[in-house]
Amino acid sequence: MGAGPLSLPAPPPLALYVHIPWCLKKCPYCDFNSHALRADVDAAAQERRYTDALLADLETSLPLVWGRPVVSVFIGGGTPSLFAPETIERLLAGIRARLPLEPGCEITLEANPGTFERTRFAAFRAAGVTRLSVGVQSFDDARLKALGRVHDGAQARAALEEAARSFETFNLDLMYALPGQTVPALEQDLRTALGFAPPHLSIYQLTIEPNTVFARHPPRLPSDDTAWAMLDRITELAGAAGLERYEVSAYARAGQRCRHNLNYWRFGDYLGIGAGAHGKLSFAHRVLRQARHRQPASYMERALAGNAVAEAHEVAAAELPFEFMLNALRLREGFSLQDFSARTGLPRECVAQPLARAEQRGWIVRSGDWVQPTVRGFDFLSDVQELFLPEH
Repeated sequence: MGAGPLSLPAPPPLALYVHIPWCLKKCPYCDFNSHALRADVDAAAQERRYTDALLADLETSLPLVWGRPVVSVFIGGGTPSLFAPETIERLLAGIRARLPLEPGCEITLEANPGTFERTRFAAFRAAGVTRLSVGVQSFDDARLKALGRVHDGAQARAALEEAARSFETFNLDLMYALPGQTVPALEQDLRTALGFAPPHLSIYQLTIEPNTVFARHPPRLPSDDTAWAMLDRITELAGAAGLERYEVSAYARAGQRCRHNLNYWRFGDYLGIGAGAHGKLSFAHRVLRQARHRQPASYMERALAGNAVAEAHEVAAAELPFEFMLNALRLREGFSLQDFSARTGLPRECVAQPLARAEQRGWIVRSGDWVQPTVRGFDFLSDVQELFLPEH
């Protein structure tokens, strides 16, 4: 595609991702960098040391982002709600002392519906968290058991009631195409979810990922046709409830889109701290990707010594069009070619040919500078994105 030297006119918005890797139990479908808490470890001491490591990691990273305001903070995992509210408060205070957070900065914490975590929701709000993301996945006890979740449907309902009481906005995570799930069963799950009037809904199809328990012992999943029927029903019912599908896997009420994820999808920058966290940072003539050490013990040791980064590399100019489209084409509203140039530092001519092919196949529509995926393009998103790979 003839990519030339990069020239970024200004850095894009900057977000902060904080990874907390522990959970009560590793789910059989999960391929995230998460680790079950060990009974022989002093959890409180580990929590303190890990928070020290996060702040040391952030301190060491400051020269790369000096003076740049942060638009959002996302604390993910693992199960961050296992950490005490006092620890989260200390973490956020340490972040604020080192980085300028924009007024009204969105601060999201991932939480599970277990009773233990639920009793902490109000305290997380008092600690400075502004948005909770609740990993419900299903309300059906049989489905939850098949997924290896540690909560049941009653706990999921109670958690959402508490989230609505404690937070002005929250996200509800729901999975579909689960083992043994039918379209009517999915509908029941969705109607239950919508009954809590979530401001934001994230929907994920269960897929079998490498290096998971499900990869070694695959469950029987619904057919592809059934999964498509489920997704169509999700979009229909969510829309009727006032939730617009603004991204491939995300639905939101007006004004309730996730700012942190929007920054990813618009190819913004993000500093990632914590075990295994990834980051992307832009400079005048280069885009840098980083990854932290994955194992929590190794990460803590290295971060406290000022060496948390395991890998760092500049993204080749020829790869940037694909990386941009991998994100931007997930958005229903699309993107402007001006933003493509501003975020990649490349001229729009770099993507002229693949855009033309995508338009010919009915996968995108163009209006002047604006590019938007069609309904068909949304259905064949991977095919659209592949057009922008360097070898095409």
